[in-house]
Amino acid sequence: MALNRNVVKLGLVISVLAFAISGASVAAARADGEGTLRLGWASADITPDASVLIAGQLHARVSEGVRDPITATALALESVRGDRPVHFVMVSCDLITISEDILATVREHLRRDLPDLDPSSVMLFATHTHSAPLTSLRRRYRPEAEADELPYGIELDVMDPADYVSFAGERIARAVKEAWNRRAPGAIAFGLGHAVVGRNRLVAYRGGRSRMYGAVNNRNFSHIEGYEDHALHVLATYDTEGQLTGMILNLACPSQVSEREYRVSADFWHETRQELRRRFGDELFVLAQHGPAGDQSPRILVDRRAEERMFRLAGINQRQAIAVRIADAVEAIRPLIEKEIETDPVLTHRVETLELPRRTLSERDAERAASAADRYHQTYERLKRELEEDDAERTGRWYHDISRAYRRKRWNRGVVERYAIQEEHPHIEVEIHVARLGGVAFASSPFELYLDFGVQIRGRSRAVQTFLVQLAGPGSYLPTERSVRGGAYGAVPASTEVGPDSGRILVDWTVDAINGMW
Repeated sequence: MALNRNVVKLGLVISVLAFAISGASVAAARADGEGTLRLGWASADITPDASVLIAGQLHARVSEGVRDPITATALALESVRGDRPVHFVMVSCDLITISEDILATVREHLRRDLPDLDPSSVMLFATHTHSAPLTSLRRRYRPEAEADELPYGIELDVMDPADYVSFAGERIARAVKEAWNRRAPGAIAFGLGHAVVGRNRLVAYRGGRSRMYGAVNNRNFSHIEGYEDHALHVLATYDTEGQLTGMILNLACPSQVSEREYRVSADFWHETRQELRRRFGDELFVLAQHGPAGDQSPRILVDRRAEERMFRLAGINQRQAIAVRIADAVEAIRPLIEKEIETDPVLTHRVETLELPRRTLSERDAERAASAADRYHQTYERLKRELEEDDAERTGRWYHDISRAYRRKRWNRGVVERYAIQEEHPHIEVEIHVARLGGVAFASSPFELYLDFGVQIRGRSRAVQTFLVQLAGPGSYLPTERSVRGGAYGAVPASTEVGPDSGRILVDWTVDAINGMW
């Protein structure tokens, strides 16, 4: 026990020294520079107060309670160098995507309530939890499309998705306003750690085909299709006393441990926030960024039984294990990054609307999709008749099969619609943000961008460290040529608005934009 007490005492001494050193570092940095950086944090609870449709699967899920709260966290940055201040606000949302409806609602509030801030300087992005409310009211990248009255083809006793968009949009905008109004002199430090969270989810078989979450105990199993990236990018913020106030954490993995649940949840980011606040203070803000990971997932495919056994032996679940890994990595690099705390970093921000070519669909693509859509439509109509003829009380998850048939029909019908308009409307428009903060670059994408594209950008970036943020928009997968050949779920026509050629355009544009800031 004496040894344990000494270890505890030593830990306390180290913690006190680290705090003192960080405070001294901030003071020294302010003495050497003007301290032009101002920053402010805020968060908002966007958990619905009624039953909602949960997004993320090709069937309806009516929420059956709340497992843990979903939030929006905002960091407002301002540089007061020169005559014209530079503004940049990042907002992380525990949602599946940032639908065009959510973005429009937030910006409408900001134009009215925060006239000093250009709404286009605000970048919203999603953690891609599959346990948050549906917010897409219409076909993405189709501004002329009408809102869906019945997103799953049947009446369900839930909050109207449009009402949730209004509810969440107002709260997200309020968080931006609070963060903006709390701007005060501050400092940053950044660094790189590692934590195993995301894993490539595409299983390749002999013969060249691949499948999302395919069986690895199949005799034809060949390999996992692509790369995995366990980098954890960290940017910490401090007040003028050297107190840690918040962290940006960026990793290549969607928050999908609990993707099949029927309860609202922030997934592993909830436990991660809890663990970080336990270690670094209850008031710590945590802004989660989901890096390019269209082919990644926390689901374990190889050594699954061994991993589950270790969770059992440790007395924790996978979400808790991920939280500990992330917090351990942060704790390991924090003393290192606090050797270089900056109060006067360069801040620049650029936002552009980029035209990208649609994925070219063949007549055969359209014919196959039309055939599949007809089959699902017949199933949907049959199930609908059966429900109308059956007067029995609808209990449990009675809506599963009919909603799946309806969504599968729409999923395939989208291919037919895109084939019909691709010559007249060969491009889609997407909003891209690029920013520099000292030695760090931030760059966004609206897609579920496959990891290879993110690696290409980071490899060519002139920044010391590059934080890439996907799903800063309504989504759709953006696969590699390799994955298109493999034919897994995220690479098929129905899953993709654009193809690998757009990925190359996006990579080149983003690299040029980043490097132009150096």
